[in-house]
Amino acid sequence: MAEKGTIDKIKRFLREVKAELKKVNWPNQEVLLSYTAVVIVTVLLVAIFIGGVDLLFTKVITPLILN
Repeated sequence: MAEKGTIDKIKRFLREVKAELKKVNWPNQEVLLSYTAVVIVTVLLVAIFIGGVDLLFTKVITPLILN
């Protein structure tokens, strides 16, 4: 069974977490959607770039290996 001191520490921790979460400046739906769109577009651009570089390396290295 947990010691009384441990339970008190957990309770104190959770109270402090709750207090800190009240201080957070949460974004509204419009800001959240715009940030989400930026992340999705950025991820797609990076994926296309990495895919292009991979394709380029494949086209360059494959003939070297097969010859």
